[in-house]
Amino acid sequence: MSSPVQPPAAEAKPGQARPGQVLRNPKIWKFPTVIVSLAVLLLSLLYMGGIIDPNGHMHRLPIGLVNADRGAVMGGRHTNLGAQITDSIAKASDERVSWRQLEPAAAQQQLATGKLYGVLEVPEGFTAAVAALPSGVATPPARPTMTVLTNPGVGSLASSLASNINQGAAHQASLQLGKTLTATSAGASGAAQLLLADPISVAVKIGHPIGAHSGLGLTAFYYALLLVLAGFMGGNIISNGVDVGLGYADSEIGPWHTRRPVVPISRTRTLIVKWAMSVAIAALTSALIMLACVVILGMDASHLWLLWVFSFCASATVGLGVQSVNAAFGGIGQLVSMFVFIVLALPSSGTTIPLEALPGFYRWLSVFEPMRQLGGGVRAILYFDARAEAGLTRAWVMISVGAVVALSFGLAAASYYDRKGLHRMVPKDS
Repeated sequence: MSSPVQPPAAEAKPGQARPGQVLRNPKIWKFPTVIVSLAVLLLSLLYMGGIIDPNGHMHRLPIGLVNADRGAVMGGRHTNLGAQITDSIAKASDERVSWRQLEPAAAQQQLATGKLYGVLEVPEGFTAAVAALPSGVATPPARPTMTVLTNPGVGSLASSLASNINQGAAHQASLQLGKTLTATSAGASGAAQLLLADPISVAVKIGHPIGAHSGLGLTAFYYALLLVLAGFMGGNIISNGVDVGLGYADSEIGPWHTRRPVVPISRTRTLIVKWAMSVAIAALTSALIMLACVVILGMDASHLWLLWVFSFCASATVGLGVQSVNAAFGGIGQLVSMFVFIVLALPSSGTTIPLEALPGFYRWLSVFEPMRQLGGGVRAILYFDARAEAGLTRAWVMISVGAVVALSFGLAAASYYDRKGLHRMVPKDS
């Protein structure tokens, strides 16, 4: 008995195109090849262009200079070496740094609001400690010390760059002072001469501490990124879901394909539906982000109610923008919104690499790109006691501007298409 012969599973039905026939058609290759190639090229240039050489692009990194030295008598006259050193550093021609000579209280205030990336301080009694060095006593005197204050709340890289600059400036000041001391202490022993040649020690301390569960100052960046991603992904998922529900797009999950009856509705009204859903769902996703980060993972955070309100407004605004871009650009809207909200936003955020260490193009992008605004607001809430001058006011203003721009742009595009009679094409069975 012979068993029935089963047809090959991959055999095409009569009249159907074969994969080889499709692949040999150059038109099928043209659009995806060009778009994917351009997208990858731009991604590479934009992402890597901002991080290749932070030191080479550094421009006016804000660092405080504090002189708390009261001076002492040296060589028969009252001298304040701290004032001489800080004045010399401030007058040095270095475009990389914006030195700010401040009183101790003012410097601490600017550290606590993220306006300074670090502080170089000459402490009280510095001149007296220097004056004691060439005294020739048997017990070596304590070395004069300059203090470097770090600010991890502005980000680990920004704080590290400032700390390195401060330590380098302190070392140069030590060598300059050493030349003067060795010239006036020719009779000192060899060990004393070595001490006098480089007399200043450097103590590195945290100027504005943050919590141990703050990711070394990176939780603000990743939290802001979560808000942007929630708005971006949520906006695209909502857009596709609404189109499927209204019958303007097919739903295909695995082998299951469904097509719903078309609901007659204008582009403008469809956009309003998507906007409303984006705002409503943003309230839930913002709470879930807080639940995951703060409650489950234990991220250091205060002002929890303010953090949720800010997160909700930020994510909702991104969702409004994504819906408007999709309404205006149609099928390529997701690609356009990806560049607007992700590709251009990440390297210009200033929360990983400080803006002062980025090329000028990225500093220009930071004026309006969302990650810069949201990252600054989250950083102010998490690390700087939600102070307005720490970036929170700017963040609220830019969120408001972003919402107005998104609503205006989306409404203008959708209503224009409706007035022109450019109705959405309804998929039909062949």
